[in-house]
Amino acid sequence: MYAGKTLFAQLMDFLPWTTFSRIVERYGGNHRVRTLPCTDHFRAMAFAQLTYRESLRDIEAVLSAQSAKLYHMGIRGPVRRSTLADANERRDWRIFAEFAQRLIGQARELYAEEDLGLDLSNTVYALDSTTVDLCLSLFPWAPFRKAKAAVKMHTLLDLRGNIPSFVHVSDGKPRDVNALDLLLPEPAAIYVMDRAYLDYGRLFALDRAGAFFVTRAKADADLRRVYSAPNDRPRGIELFFKWIKQHLRIKKFYGTSVNAVKTQIWVAVTVYVLVAIVRKRLELDASLYTLLQIFSVTLFEKILLNRNFPEASRATENDMDAKQLKLFEF
Repeated sequence: MYAGKTLFAQLMDFLPWTTFSRIVERYGGNHRVRTLPCTDHFRAMAFAQLTYRESLRDIEAVLSAQSAKLYHMGIRGPVRRSTLADANERRDWRIFAEFAQRLIGQARELYAEEDLGLDLSNTVYALDSTTVDLCLSLFPWAPFRKAKAAVKMHTLLDLRGNIPSFVHVSDGKPRDVNALDLLLPEPAAIYVMDRAYLDYGRLFALDRAGAFFVTRAKADADLRRVYSAPNDRPRGIELFFKWIKQHLRIKKFYGTSVNAVKTQIWVAVTVYVLVAIVRKRLELDASLYTLLQIFSVTLFEKILLNRNFPEASRATENDMDAKQLKLFEF
C-alpha cells in the first residue's frame, strides 16, 4: 500500500513554485501578511476548484474536517473563511493571472506535437466566450442588462491539448466581437469562432496578418461560394464549447469584488492547465474529464498519481470527447 503523499500534494508538486514566489514578490503579495500567505491561498483555492466547492463556508468546513492532513497538503495553518475572503478581496489578482500564463506556456510546449486528427500542420484555435449571470445589487461593477449583472470570459483555445492560450475577463456588456481587438494574430493559424465574432473589418485584419478563420456566415452575407463540402455535424462547434465550459467549472463566485472574481477565474484556469500538464508528463491513460472527476473525490487519498487509470472510466464522459474530436468534420 502506498504511504506517501496525498494526491493533492502530488499535483501541487508539478507547479513551478520558484516562479510563483518571484511573481508574489513582484506584486508584494505577502506584504504585511500574518496568516494565509500566497502559497496557502492558492492551494486553498485550487482545492476548492478541484473539488467543486460552492462557497467559502463550504471550503472552510471541508478543510477543517481534514485539519490533520492540511500540513501534508502544503497548507501551514487553518483556513478561515473570513481570512480567505479578505485574501480574495485584497491580494492582487494579477499574481494568479501571471502564474496561469506561465503554466499555459509550459502546457502548449508539451502539446505542440499533439495530433489533431486532421491533415493540418497549422495551429488551430477556437474562440468563444462564456457568461455567468450575477445579481446586479451584489456585482454593480459588472452591468449586463437593466436588472442583471454578468461576468464574461473570452477564451482562445489551442486545440492541440485544448489549452487556453488567451483569456480575457470583462463585465457582461462588451460584445463578443470586441475580443478580436485584443488578439495578436498568428500567421498561418486557423481561428474557429461562431457568428458572434463575425465582423468583416476585424476578420480582414486576421487575413492581412496571414491567418485564416472559420465562422458561420450571416443570412444576408454578400459572399461568393468557391466550392462546397458536406456538413454532417451542424452543431459540432456548440458541442465543443459546451465541453470546455463544463471543464472549467466556473458557475459560482466566492466573492463579489472585481479582484475576488478575477482571482477565482485565474485559479480555475491554472488548475485546468495543471491537470493537462500532469496528464501529458505522466502519460496518463485517461482524458481530462476523467482525471478531473477522479481528483474531485480522491485528493486526500494516498494514491500514486502515475498509476494506470482504467480504460472503462472513459465511458463516464457521455461521448463528449468523441464529439469534440470530430469538431472539424464538416
